[in-house]
Amino acid sequence: MSEFWLISAPGDKTNLQAWERMNAVTSKSNLSSNSKFHIPDLKVGTLDALVGLSDELGKLDSFAESIIKKIVQYIGEVMEDSKDKVQENLLANGVDLISYLTRFEWDMAKYPIKQPLKNISEALAKQVTQIEADLKTRSAAYNNIKGNLQSLEKKTVGNLLTRTLADIVHKEDFVLNSEYLITLLVVVPKSSYVQWQKTYESLSDMVVPRSTKMIAEDAEGGLFTVTLFRKVVDDFKAKARENRFMVREFYFDEKELKCEKEELMKLASDKKQQYFLMDWEPLTGCLRTLSAVHNGFRGVSYGATSRSRGTMTLLCLYSQGPLLRWLKVNFSEAFVAWIHVKALRVFVESVLRYGLPVNFQAMLLQPNKKSVKRLRDVLNVVFKHLDEVAAASIMDPGMDIPGLQLSNQEYYPYVYFKIDLSLLD
Repeated sequence: MSEFWLISAPGDKTNLQAWERMNAVTSKSNLSSNSKFHIPDLKVGTLDALVGLSDELGKLDSFAESIIKKIVQYIGEVMEDSKDKVQENLLANGVDLISYLTRFEWDMAKYPIKQPLKNISEALAKQVTQIEADLKTRSAAYNNIKGNLQSLEKKTVGNLLTRTLADIVHKEDFVLNSEYLITLLVVVPKSSYVQWQKTYESLSDMVVPRSTKMIAEDAEGGLFTVTLFRKVVDDFKAKARENRFMVREFYFDEKELKCEKEELMKLASDKKQQYFLMDWEPLTGCLRTLSAVHNGFRGVSYGATSRSRGTMTLLCLYSQGPLLRWLKVNFSEAFVAWIHVKALRVFVESVLRYGLPVNFQAMLLQPNKKSVKRLRDVLNVVFKHLDEVAAASIMDPGMDIPGLQLSNQEYYPYVYFKIDLSLLD
């Protein structure tokens, strides 16, 4: 199950015993996997500031999660041919998301704890907002390439009446640069092949005998050439239409056809390179190094063996296309920022709920999918002394709490925030 519960309760002796009791019960009954969630000693500030920050962090939490999901969605689109590998590309600081979350450590360099909580919140908001702005720019450029490519690709599908002929016709199929003669392309239904061969020379005057040839065929019919004098083109078209032979409005222009082919190839290449570079050498080196690490560095020089995991991750990233590389790097940045927002929320809510001096224990629970309700009941029993009225209302959902307006927000005797890692859903 990819759902986690980030909870906290006071850190005094009584509540530490409650923690131990909860751990014992949940472990014995296999209700959840639990680990301590370490939050550093942050600056508290004033009560008014904490109340205002609580609302701001709630909005930032939702905003950051939405950006993360957008990035994941784009990774899926860019990796359209390898969608089954999207999850393994979702990493935070070079490790899988569950490992990062369960071993969370506050990033002191990015978010110094000596500054006020509001400053940390603003730094996180600025970081996520910048990622969103960059995502819009990059996704617009990618969508432009993708849209143009799809428009061109649409021309290569469909029947012979509508599709592009750039990849079908050749110079030798036409009489070119003639003052009097012209070659037309005619779409003939399959059931009318024999009729076409018998009648095309007599559909009008001045049709060159034995000038027809089928150059392409699909499920519905064939594309035939026919050569005639220019001055009878209109008459030939009219008679052909009467016999259900459709003349394509097409004139061979070698330069134009070449440009169309090159544009299609360029757009396809541009789109592909957003996912993976055509130069495979960096990837080969990356895989070679990773393989050496896995095999205990046999046959690899000291220089290669001394590379850090971060360096190898970077090497792999640079083997990938620019958009995918950017998406993966910024997914990691956004995810790390999001979990720091969760940590801030736990800290602020714990201080507001349990008061000063700051003394609480945060814990991360991964519920067993089949035991969610039972786990919730156990937590309510263990920590009901923190808020008897709220605990009673949870045990009895029909009970109203005067003056408590939660706007459908989940409320428990302990501080609680959900972290859902089902980002692909």
